[in-house]
Amino acid sequence: MKQILMIGTGGTIASNSTERGLYPQLTTEELLNYIPNISNICKVETIQVCNIDSTNITPDIWISLVKAIRDNYDKYDGFVITHGTDTMAYTSAALSYMVQNSTKPIVITGAQKPIHLDITDSKTNLYDSFLYASSDIASGVQIVFNSKIILGTRARKTHTKSFQAFSTINHPYLGVIQDGYIIQYIKHHQKGQPIYYDKLNPKVGLFKLIPGLDEDVFSFMLEKNDAVIIESYGVGGIPTLHKYRYFEIIQESINRGKTIVMTTQVPNEGSDLNVYKVGNELKNRLNVLEAYDMILEAVVCKLMWILGQTSDPKEVRQLFYTTVSNDIM
Repeated sequence: MKQILMIGTGGTIASNSTERGLYPQLTTEELLNYIPNISNICKVETIQVCNIDSTNITPDIWISLVKAIRDNYDKYDGFVITHGTDTMAYTSAALSYMVQNSTKPIVITGAQKPIHLDITDSKTNLYDSFLYASSDIASGVQIVFNSKIILGTRARKTHTKSFQAFSTINHPYLGVIQDGYIIQYIKHHQKGQPIYYDKLNPKVGLFKLIPGLDEDVFSFMLEKNDAVIIESYGVGGIPTLHKYRYFEIIQESINRGKTIVMTTQVPNEGSDLNVYKVGNELKNRLNVLEAYDMILEAVVCKLMWILGQTSDPKEVRQLFYTTVSNDIM
């Protein structure tokens, strides 16, 4: 029988009702009491990294999660992390970069309703996660939620309240879980020894374009961050009317060693800066990095990981375009 380590971080799944709203209070051991049939599929031990609403998740907590996995990697066959849904996609992306080549599964799950309620998705999500973490086909970082298995670098929360909270973006589901059986569509193989990273640079900003937005906001973000992601329209571009100074600001910032990435606000199919003149010059004249089909959560976390290792522009570019856990095609 597989040995699984359950790592708690809080979230809705561990919340109780208070006068001011839901707040995480249950420990990992208390969560296990609600699903005693888990003992039929694996042996579980627990630790608690934190017990917070996932709105409060920070890169420091990701580093703590990596330490917990690294310290216990040889003792267990897999890991199940319970987590709030609001930032779960960021955590799954971050761990995909910070724990690479794991031949053991690192499964992240949570719930839209607390586990103590009569109507809740908590018990199913937990059971499915332990079932998958105990299988011989699982490896690397995945989210298991609403019977779907999603690659860690491709998950996004697309519903705020319903049980089908997460979708896979620009990548198929790895599989589904039905009636206690795993139906695997894609085998996500990892091989070799795991590689751990414990350095991140959180100075990554997101600049979302809206019509008429003053470029002074963009300049301010570049002053405060080492990298800025421009979330543009459609396939990607930047306003080019004479009253705007975006091109000059981008060029000056790149000359000062800043990293600028262009992505799209559109969820599916990714960017293509070569299509329109407003994007073509960015890519070919200014050497702005392009996210292509990478999802925003992965872009954010990949930049934090890269800038934690190097500030050399050539190395940043090379690492950004290096595929990690099928994050970019």
